Amino acid sequence: MKLSDRLAQLTMPVKAEEEPAVAQQRQPDHFAEVKNRVHGALLDALGPKLYDERLEEHELEPRVRTTLQAVLEQDETPMTLADRSRMATEVADEILGHGPLEPLLRDTEVSEIMVNGCDQIYVERKGKLRLVDSAFTNEAHLRRIIEKIVSRVGRRVDEASPMVDARLPDGSRVNAVVPPIALDGSSLTIRKFATDPLRVDDLIRFGTISPAVAELLSACVRGRLNILVSGGTGSGKTTTLNVLSSFIPSDERIVTIEDAAELQLRQDHVLRMESRPANVEGRGQVSIRELVRNSLRMRPDRIVVGEVRDGAALDMLQAMNTGHDGSLTTAHANTPRDALARLETMVLMGGVELPSRAIREQVNSALDLIIQQARLKDGSRRITHITEVIGMEGDVITLQDLFVFDYAAGVDEHGRFRGSLRSTGLRPTFADRLADHGITLPAELFS
Repeated sequence: MKLSDRLAQLTMPVKAEEEPAVAQQRQPDHFAEVKNRVHGALLDALGPKLYDERLEEHELEPRVRTTLQAVLEQDETPMTLADRSRMATEVADEILGHGPLEPLLRDTEVSEIMVNGCDQIYVERKGKLRLVDSAFTNEAHLRRIIEKIVSRVGRRVDEASPMVDARLPDGSRVNAVVPPIALDGSSLTIRKFATDPLRVDDLIRFGTISPAVAELLSACVRGRLNILVSGGTGSGKTTTLNVLSSFIPSDERIVTIEDAAELQLRQDHVLRMESRPANVEGRGQVSIRELVRNSLRMRPDRIVVGEVRDGAALDMLQAMNTGHDGSLTTAHANTPRDALARLETMVLMGGVELPSRAIREQVNSALDLIIQQARLKDGSRRITHITEVIGMEGDVITLQDLFVFDYAAGVDEHGRFRGSLRSTGLRPTFADRLADHGITLPAELFS
């Protein structure tokens, strides 16, 4: 085979084998005109009731569906029963939900929805991206849905503020970017959150962690160690943070701080705070850093920060170093060592003139454990390192891996990783601290 032919093969796009490829030419909607007519008649029939803030969703929905059925019965367009049912569902989704996104939001197998302009929607199923046969009518239709989502949580998106982070009522994370920043039309990314949050047993069943690691992490949280969950985008940091927070005793006061409220804590004594962007006049912004500072005056037993990404890292380290043991947070980094470098950089982003050694001493005294998370090539999300922060040697923070993912186990015939977290045989130096809290780590945990 010629070299040029081999290069051509290597650069050809690979088709997924699990599902048939979606046809490039999307089937036209033959009932688009009827749908628009029915939609308009429904708006005329219900009028202001659709926008009455006093009406709860469970009160509005039966009215919409009853009126929709009556409007469809009056329409004389010949349609099969299946077409009529599909049209009723699509129009109801448009009025009550999020249009073509609504079936994807209801699909429990979909973990992420990515809208690349009005005519292209991708979803993530089992860690793999798939193009779906759904689309918005036009750019204006997509913008209406975006504005509907962000307005519910008091956010805005327009040419003056073309990027926004928001959330759905169930806690799913939303990011939207609109023109002129988005050159090919508005984009929307939704990271879905399960109605019933994952528990530690689920992570063990998925292979994210092993039973031994689950026992260790439970002991560390109950023993009030400060823990940082590190990983890349979509690696499962927030899910792991949720699971870690489930180990917090129910008699403690917990303050959570997030950009968009995603954590789903089951304890009773929880105070949740969410940052706020500036308004149209550029005023009213409340940053994560300000919320962390304020939380110190709220008598917290635990502070849980969804993610540190700027100067708030300094305030988080200060909180951990001033009696708020057992705090939890996440950060973006590729390895435990990178996580320390990221924290140092974020502290400097706060505008403080501190020497590197002083920052590293703060990090060393604040952090006890780093949990490294990764999304592997097979789409699975695994914890790859459980790493202890044990001290400083000169100007370098010393780390010790307690558990490491076994990549050497290879992959099976389906391309899935066979490996799991393996103990390095090293016993953590914080075992004595846990013993002071009445928590004993069995020796066989690290064998």
